[in-house]
Amino acid sequence: MEEEMKTIIHKADSRGYANHGWLKSYHTFSFAGYHDPSRMHFGALRVLNDDYVEGGNGFGRHPHANMEIISIPLEGKLAHGDSMGNNGTIEANEIQVMSAGIGVTHSEFNGSDTDPVKFLQIWLFPKTENVTPRYDQIRVDPADRKNRLQQVISPNPDDEGTWIHQDAWFHLSDLDEGKSVTYSLKGEGTGVYIFLLEGELEVAGEKLNRRDAIGITDVKDITLSAQQDASVLIMEVPMF
Repeated sequence: MEEEMKTIIHKADSRGYANHGWLKSYHTFSFAGYHDPSRMHFGALRVLNDDYVEGGNGFGRHPHANMEIISIPLEGKLAHGDSMGNNGTIEANEIQVMSAGIGVTHSEFNGSDTDPVKFLQIWLFPKTENVTPRYDQIRVDPADRKNRLQQVISPNPDDEGTWIHQDAWFHLSDLDEGKSVTYSLKGEGTGVYIFLLEGELEVAGEKLNRRDAIGITDVKDITLSAQQDASVLIMEVPMF
């Protein structure tokens, strides 16, 4: 199986970049003013934005439909409000999911007037369209990903983490230098997109540095080896 493995590398500096002053955003895939026909999506993974929002700023109320939206704060606090009546903040070691379904409006603001917030905004195409909108947020324990895989998202409400309307699994891992983990794919016809948050990692013979990514298909399992202390997000998604 290994020789059939296909990979695509997305280096950190190859991403689209938008600087709006209060908002600085790196786009792994085409988004807003950044359009690259070769960077539209990786299977069901449609958007991976690496956002920095200055204190006291944010995105006003705006609509979404038929998209699974995942927010992962890395630093600071993200304040959320939506048409389902949810209002609150999320911070590092929390995961927020929103199934837009038939339609929802929401706002996202920095929860602080002074400190920046850094977060990932991730969109997946849903498995089922026009579902009833849904919101969830969970807290996760960083100890549960120390040199191992911590599942934070799956298709199954009974599994560890929270769930979305897609056959997708997200895991986080914090690896000490010299440690490795092996991820075994769970779905049929899925690929895995590995986004390195911090550190240095070797995957599939490739060396990844901070914010580099690799998409891998036609593989059953994949080993991630930390060349330096590393934090990584692993997203398994249908490739259609």
